Amino acid sequence: MSKRSPLLPIFLIVLVDVLGFTIVIPLLAFYSESFGATPLIATLVVSVYAVCSLLSTPIIGKLSDTYGRKRLLLISQVGTFAGFILLGSATALWMVFVGRILDGLTAGNLSLAQAYISDHTKPENRTKAFGVIGVAFGIGFMFGPGLGGWLNTYENILGMHVPFLAAALLSLLSIAATALLLTSEKPPQDADPNPGPGGRRPGAFDWATYAEYFGRPALRSLFLQFVLFSFAFSCFFSGFALFAERRFTRDGVPWTATEVGYLFTFAGFLGILLQGGLLGRLVKKYGELKLTVAGFISGIVGYALLSQAPADNLLFLVGITVISSFAHGVLRPVLTAQITKAVGRHEQGVALGISGSLGSIAMALAPPAGGVMLDHEWTVAWALIPMVAASLGLLFCLAGWSRAKAEP
Repeated sequence: MSKRSPLLPIFLIVLVDVLGFTIVIPLLAFYSESFGATPLIATLVVSVYAVCSLLSTPIIGKLSDTYGRKRLLLISQVGTFAGFILLGSATALWMVFVGRILDGLTAGNLSLAQAYISDHTKPENRTKAFGVIGVAFGIGFMFGPGLGGWLNTYENILGMHVPFLAAALLSLLSIAATALLLTSEKPPQDADPNPGPGGRRPGAFDWATYAEYFGRPALRSLFLQFVLFSFAFSCFFSGFALFAERRFTRDGVPWTATEVGYLFTFAGFLGILLQGGLLGRLVKKYGELKLTVAGFISGIVGYALLSQAPADNLLFLVGITVISSFAHGVLRPVLTAQITKAVGRHEQGVALGISGSLGSIAMALAPPAGGVMLDHEWTVAWALIPMVAASLGLLFCLAGWSRAKAEP
């Protein structure tokens, strides 16, 4: 009797997880402000999660090697559920922080889902299998913020805490899907000589491994580009709601989580269009390097235009969203693909683990950098921070391109 494919269960699990997470994205900053947080403190709510996940994800991954993917995935999901419950029942700012810390300390849903797929699919089928996770992410990022924004329209009736409880309900559904749909078998005990993307991840303080991989010039350039992209994106993503509240109006009224959620939904829709088939054709026609250059240039232009966006011109903002969405949708997958190609097949898991850690570091540092600007109501300066990061990324990309041309 053939084994049941894990792709559909994993798709459902990741989709529900991402929906729950993205529901709270347009609300978290406003929610923190309702408890008296300044913009800097509100952005630190994002940072504490990133720091905790940076420390916990490699540990959880290693524990899953011993005790099984499903068991640790359930623990991770229960942590997410408890974090949302704590957020939804918060009566003080410290409870918001504890909710995010609890979620961060048990983070690892995505990496464990990837590892589960790696264990249960043949190497030649893994790229397609990991694409299923990408589709689930895209759908979640498209519908989640809009759902959160829609729930916010009933804030006066339901209260601001309701979207967080809705996220908790979705997290509970994800736990049920894991418990009922995934098998409980342990990961293979014989080491795969070509583990690929699901392979070993270095610990947060595995300095020797980081030094070894950063010692390779081409790979170092790609890692720096990835961390600069992640910094720019994290600064934008974590602070946009606070920026929009201070910068944009609708009928003379400052933007709320509703408008932010709907705009993020539009961006998610553009991301699905790009990654649902268009990106593959662009890579074949222009190549990954040219697309990386185009992605960074789009980011620079988008952030620069955002710094000058008028308060009440929605069409102008939609245009900026199209430009920025191209940058966000292209850079992550293209840089990730280049990183995997810059190392041997047996090193891909480590290389991607390093890029994931770099992304967490960027997510920890970028939000407060933008929060300081918003504390002083410097909205133009806030938008220029990711623009500068994208500009540095472009410079590293062009330098790497020149070095590659000079090599025999």
